[in-house]
Amino acid sequence: MKKTVVLVEDDEGLRDELLVALKKAPDIKCLYAVTSAEEALDRIPRQPPDVVLMDIKLPGLSGVDCLPELKGCLPAVEVLMLTVHEDSDLIFRALKAGASGYLLKSSPPAALFDAIREVASGGSAFSSHVARKVVHYFQMEAKPPVEAGKKLSPQELTVLELIASGLINKEIADKMGVSLPTVKTYVRRIYTKLHVRSRIEAMNKHRP
Repeated sequence: MKKTVVLVEDDEGLRDELLVALKKAPDIKCLYAVTSAEEALDRIPRQPPDVVLMDIKLPGLSGVDCLPELKGCLPAVEVLMLTVHEDSDLIFRALKAGASGYLLKSSPPAALFDAIREVASGGSAFSSHVARKVVHYFQMEAKPPVEAGKKLSPQELTVLELIASGLINKEIADKMGVSLPTVKTYVRRIYTKLHVRSRIEAMNKHRP
């Protein structure tokens, strides 16, 4: 089954380029595109996709400000932020608000497709230096310990550390010398043991 996507982008030229690119992915289908956060909040809850590609800066309500409202309506929807520059502070705000990652607008189509697939499968897509910023933030907050009898295995700890370094599932599989399905199993076990639903929450809740 194809992963469904909705595009939120006000720049007509870039919007058209992205729509053309998305048509080339055999396993991804763009349902429709909207041009503002206000239009996104009106239409997406009525026609939700698997993944929302959202411009981080929009006229009127910004993509970052739209994000918590959209997640409030659709907690399960994955949001991938689109940005011109790798502004780590703005991206970090978006991640804290519930985004699953971000993508530079200048990224090639293959990177776009990989990012969509990654977040649609429960992963995240962001660079290592932004990942470190996320980890540092959560290290500054009090974190409850893992429940007794629910401690992570050495392999799961390794996966969590690689997640924190910004690697996607395929890169983790290559790094550990295991299959991609095995990594996905480890990620699911981590989520179950830590009672979380995302990689960001896992890094927040786990105490090294």
